[in-house]
Amino acid sequence: MAKKSVASLQTGSKRQTKAIKMVKSEKSGAYIFVESIMAPEKVNEFLSKK
Repeated sequence: MAKKSVASLQTGSKRQTKAIKMVKSEKSGAYIFVESIMAPEKVNEFLSKK
């Protein structure tokens, strides 16, 4: 994991966070970006997963 980015989003009454992490592909060896929108409390769990 070479890079991580977190942006805060606010929609209505819920606070959401968009997390982006860079993951190396098993097949080609190239890096791909994985994006997810989640609650701010779950960001560290998402970024620590391999």
